[in-house]
Amino acid sequence: MDAQPLFSVRALNKSYGSKRVLTDLEFDVHQGECFVVLGRSGSGKSVALRQLNGLERPDSGTVTFDGVEISSLPEKDLMPVRKRVAMLFQGAALFDSMTVFENVAFPLREHHRLSEEEIDKQVTRHLALVGLFDIEQKMPVALSGGMKKRVALARSIALDPEAVLFDEPTTGLDPRTSATIARLIKETQAHLGVTSVIVTHDLNLARKVGDRVAYLENGTFRFIGTWNEADRSEDPEFEKFLAGEEEVDHVE
Repeated sequence: MDAQPLFSVRALNKSYGSKRVLTDLEFDVHQGECFVVLGRSGSGKSVALRQLNGLERPDSGTVTFDGVEISSLPEKDLMPVRKRVAMLFQGAALFDSMTVFENVAFPLREHHRLSEEEIDKQVTRHLALVGLFDIEQKMPVALSGGMKKRVALARSIALDPEAVLFDEPTTGLDPRTSATIARLIKETQAHLGVTSVIVTHDLNLARKVGDRVAYLENGTFRFIGTWNEADRSEDPEFEKFLAGEEEVDHVE
């Protein structure tokens, strides 16, 4: 592991009105690793993820990316960070009025001055990286859920980012398609050398891709470590989560 983490979060707090979502959150993500954040629905996983590229700002605490503290940067100064830190949103967030080609080309046109020939090469290359061919002229409405996620992944890596943030990448997908997404995440990490941060409650995905895993509950991490350490954890709540035990409501 590098001496200096790629991401470093310290004493981070986030509330919405009177509801505290994250409390004194602290963690590091190292260059080249896949860091998975687990937790039940509503545990604050996605809120934590959005701190890492400045989509949301903490009430207090710091977020540092590659040695630069980004949590207090003005919006205009976050653009260079977002070119280096891509995000794959839960719903894919494709532009419905654009073809697949135009969706993947969008960040290239926004951030680079490339010829149409070069854009065409880059779009074809990135679609091939996610296993998609000859669909450039299709509209998002014609794609399956799994294909939309793959197009969104191609778009997110179009600028060759150093890190990719994944928000529930397998939500709504069948097991076979989820396995394909897991494989693509691993291949993207290997081929492009990216650092991945994934928030999910999908244990199968987490075990396939995660180098380290963190368990978020009530706004703070109860566990951070490798899968070997996770399987030896004696934290009762984390054990229940890993075992897939149902929550039981006790009625007096």
